[in-house]
Amino acid sequence: MRRVPAIAVVLLAGLTACGPDPANEANPDTRTGAPASQEPEDELQVEEALTGLETPWGLAPLDDGGLLVGSRDSAEISLVPAGGGEPTVVGAVDGVRAEGESGLLGLALSPDESTLFAYRTGESENGVVAMTWDGTRLGAPEELVSGIPGGASFHQGGALVVGPDELLYLGTGDNGEPSDSQDPDSLSGKVLRYTLDGDATPDNPSGTAVYSLGHRNAEGLVFDPDGRLWESEFGQDRFDELNLIEAGANYGWPEVEGTGGGEEYVDPAAVWSTDDASPSGIAWWDGSLWLAALRGERLWEVRPDGAAETTVADPVAHLTARFGRIRNAVAAADGSTLWVVTSNTDGRGEPDDGDDRLLAITR
Repeated sequence: MRRVPAIAVVLLAGLTACGPDPANEANPDTRTGAPASQEPEDELQVEEALTGLETPWGLAPLDDGGLLVGSRDSAEISLVPAGGGEPTVVGAVDGVRAEGESGLLGLALSPDESTLFAYRTGESENGVVAMTWDGTRLGAPEELVSGIPGGASFHQGGALVVGPDELLYLGTGDNGEPSDSQDPDSLSGKVLRYTLDGDATPDNPSGTAVYSLGHRNAEGLVFDPDGRLWESEFGQDRFDELNLIEAGANYGWPEVEGTGGGEEYVDPAAVWSTDDASPSGIAWWDGSLWLAALRGERLWEVRPDGAAETTVADPVAHLTARFGRIRNAVAAADGSTLWVVTSNTDGRGEPDDGDDRLLAITR
């Protein structure tokens, strides 16, 4: 399996391994990483578009400039109208188990905006529901994908994106069972690929819904303009990852966290210490990848070196400690704005007056 060079960012030497490390030592490609570039002063223009949101998570931009926002805990979905204004609840998903990192997670629209897909967690299994969208209201949720192991409070994944191939990609967590990430028969700890009708894509390399494996907790997926799929991934207590996803590839968890796991695993394109990142959502905007960092309380910008390259430039930190925990990011349909939501009301942050917030970012 081809190995991908990694960029190391603000890493601390001497951290203790979280699981089996074949070399029984710190990952060699990350120990001497250079510090991240400093935030360019006044490069980003930030406007607080909305305040008072409850545990926002999923974001789905509309062609008319509006935005659908899901609440992890209430499982309600609200419409933020184009041009601003108060959000309106336009639908909800019943039977969602909201505890810890579970709840109503990723959102994604079909290419014609007739259907909204939503990743939801349940008492014992997770799945994706589909709801019709007429521009003003969502229809009743209908089960599209089921059977994803659930029930744990943590590591539920939740990434959801419709690709340029008009297929549905879903990132799952290991559901508290790390070994399941390496089990090709389990849907835990994977990137999964389905048709928009909810069937496993026939040409998946596994013959099942599994598209890639060896993931710990995949909360962010995005395609770049060249059709490449990128994933943001929570590490345990050493390294968070940015991965370039390839069909059939194995990304190592729990055998390796970060880089250096051997030829059978694909190395991440970039890694961070968990204190500096703990990434959730990921977006493509203005020629870069943008990772929302929870524990790191910042927005990471990562620019790929080029369409034919598997390396990335040194990541740059933005908004450091200005808005607290950052949950998700998505580009507006016309590319003018990067929408970002905070996550200070999720039970792990320290909410200020006005939390949580929807930020509108421009350059």
